[in-house]
Amino acid sequence: MVNLGDVFPDFTATTSKGQIKFHDWLGDSWGLLFSHPNDFTPVCTTEMGRFAVLQGEFDKRGVKLIGLSCNDVESHLKWIEDVCDYAKTEVKYPIIADEKRDLAVKLGMVDPEEKDAEGMPLTCRAVFVIGQDKKLKLSFLYPATTGRNFDEILRVIDSLQLTQKYKVATPADWTPGKPCCVVPSVKKEELAELFPQGVETHTLPSGKEYLRTTTCPE
Repeated sequence: MVNLGDVFPDFTATTSKGQIKFHDWLGDSWGLLFSHPNDFTPVCTTEMGRFAVLQGEFDKRGVKLIGLSCNDVESHLKWIEDVCDYAKTEVKYPIIADEKRDLAVKLGMVDPEEKDAEGMPLTCRAVFVIGQDKKLKLSFLYPATTGRNFDEILRVIDSLQLTQKYKVATPADWTPGKPCCVVPSVKKEELAELFPQGVETHTLPSGKEYLRTTTCPE
């Protein structure tokens, strides 16, 4: 299992668009590796179609997409035709064929409740966001029964990219443009320089001045 902050493992894999070496494929971009339990299944088709529809949003954020399941390449290629028909758009991202479950086990992506017709375990609905430094920035693990929320996936990428650039953190239910929290490590004498737009320090019963907010830097 990869922990937050770890360098994401490099690997060579066969995909629907040929063989890749993951770190080379990623280059200087952010990456989003996501798995699905099985080809030719209903929820997976809606999700893969949604990734395809939102391709431009991920491109805008400099995030490369790559899928994964335990199906072989031939299955992926046939299923992609269904996904394209359902989503009414092209699937531009590659899908990894992890038939031997090597990556599924290594990355902790196995769903213990889901098995194929042969009784072999299937992958869960995992999401791994990898930064330009090749380190894991965020991970979600969803069971097979629950489709992902794509607004949330885009929201957390926006948060990760914003907080990497500025000394802010995003509060509960934050969306782009809403106020942010100033990180506790920023000293009072640094506020004017770092946040010329102004900072509000909230008065709390403890008397501690840790809850400081500012307008979204971008």
